Amino acid sequence: MSSVKNKLATKADNNIAETNEPKNMKQWITMMEPQIAKALPSVITPERFTRMALTAISTNPKLAASTPQSFMGALMNAAQLGLEPNTPLGQAYLIPFKNGKTGNLETQFQIGYKGLIDLAHRSGGFKVIYAKEVYEEDDFDYEFGLEPKLTHKPYVGSDRGKVIYYYAVFTLVNGGFGFEAMSKADADAHARRF
Repeated sequence: MSSVKNKLATKADNNIAETNEPKNMKQWITMMEPQIAKALPSVITPERFTRMALTAISTNPKLAASTPQSFMGALMNAAQLGLEPNTPLGQAYLIPFKNGKTGNLETQFQIGYKGLIDLAHRSGGFKVIYAKEVYEEDDFDYEFGLEPKLTHKPYVGSDRGKVIYYYAVFTLVNGGFGFEAMSKADADAHARRF
């Protein structure tokens, strides 16, 4: 008799768990809001972050169709870093993709370059950090070696031509500095590869 009661109790517990299980991504976000709030730094309120998540799934239905675990994991990555996902700021992105092994639609977290810059500034170690485009008519030169240097004087006309190079520069608080330059062709090849 007690084994029958145990089986009924277990079945009832499973039914309760199933009814409490969120039915859609909006419910998952609402249910996880307390954990999101704990992960967020003070620069973003939990309400604002929740609105960003809800906006992301309403503008991209594939995100709403992703596995809840992958979506919430990607969302928590953004929260822990204090980066705004899928906003015009371009700090971070929630990207749906089909997992070839499982066949499920999943969400990946991707930091944008503006998010990397924001994190670098927040670290307190950088004085200056930025990236620029170089156009055909600009005066641009760089060299590496024991005394690396980079010069870029943008063309002052209305038609600067097409983008031919990109570069990024940083200066550390302690006076150190560095830069990286990449041709547009190399950047395009890198984008196709990754």
